[in-house]
Amino acid sequence: MKTLRFSIVLVLMLTRCTSIDLESEFLHDNELQARVLDQTSDAFADIDPLFLSDELKGQLDSYIGYVRDERKRVELLQDFLYDEANLGIIYSAEKTHTAMELYNARSGNCLSAMNLYVAMARHLGIEARFQRVDVQPSWDKRGGLLVLSQHINATGRFDQTIRYVADFTPEIALQQLTSKVISDTQARALYFNNLGVEALVAHNYEGAIAYFKNALFLDPENAIAWNNVGAAFNRVGDRALAQYSYRTAFELDGNSATAIANLAKFYHAQGDTRRARAYELAIERFNAMNPYYHYAQGHVAYGEGDLALARKAFERALALKEEEPDFYVALGRIYFEQGDLVAARKLSREAEELVLLNEEIYRPSNSRLRVLERESGDAEGAGGGLRIIFAH
Repeated sequence: MKTLRFSIVLVLMLTRCTSIDLESEFLHDNELQARVLDQTSDAFADIDPLFLSDELKGQLDSYIGYVRDERKRVELLQDFLYDEANLGIIYSAEKTHTAMELYNARSGNCLSAMNLYVAMARHLGIEARFQRVDVQPSWDKRGGLLVLSQHINATGRFDQTIRYVADFTPEIALQQLTSKVISDTQARALYFNNLGVEALVAHNYEGAIAYFKNALFLDPENAIAWNNVGAAFNRVGDRALAQYSYRTAFELDGNSATAIANLAKFYHAQGDTRRARAYELAIERFNAMNPYYHYAQGHVAYGEGDLALARKAFERALALKEEEPDFYVALGRIYFEQGDLVAARKLSREAEELVLLNEEIYRPSNSRLRVLERESGDAEGAGGGLRIIFAH
């Protein structure tokens, strides 16, 4: 199942690289910065992703407006959105829509669905906010890194204390404890970033740059939009702005494997082998400290019948991140096949206890609505952060 995609990069890694201090090498350039952030107002102020027509508001009021119980209103909103007897919204990765565009098209991606969900929930008096969550990355068999960056759902509270999470694609695998509530302005920036990606794919490079610039006007700290505008500048041959945008993306997010990969490719294209190899080394170090990389490698080894190597990889993944039930399950499967039933059962219990004790643990399912009965606050991604550190 595809999710809201901001950027996709395949990285092939080398085995021997030269190390340089990547972070201290970056120099802020006011002139280049001004060429990217050159807007004084929202260039697409006439577009409101959360606008609802009076007709749709009337439908909502007729279907849900009479209900006073807040939890029941949240549940009925799910029915209104996804049941075939009502709107019957289905997933499609092809297009990012505003709320009303999705209402008319009846298919769209995660951000499209959350635009419609948040707008309708607020009309009904239900608290609803956008929430960003990291998707589990995947690696190909050769070790290349395929980065599917982020996913969007919605969260809010009813009865003052009980929190819910409304999702459009609940069956995808997300990184545990990486959810973060974002503002409407940040969500609007993601909307224009998505339009920029769609324009880039369609080879409409000038249009893509305009959308990415608007995203950055709204949210100048958006590392994903900086990375993507760099890709657009690279396509039109503006190497100075491409390099500067990639470097800004990496400065804002030292975990951005896509920005690191794009810089490696950029320097290779420029014939700067020393810098290219340094960034390839950064990808290797990123992988070494990423629990999901070891988890992926464990699955490769398991598929090849090498249980010892798979066990080692899953143990490394678990050592790097203990809040991921999938790691316990995978390692338990290895112990089971190796005949250690006691250890296998212990890992299975630990995975179940982890889910029960922490309501922020997200398990793929068919349910688009999760109700968190205990008050736990907004998760700020305490368990999944990675930072690339380089010695001088």
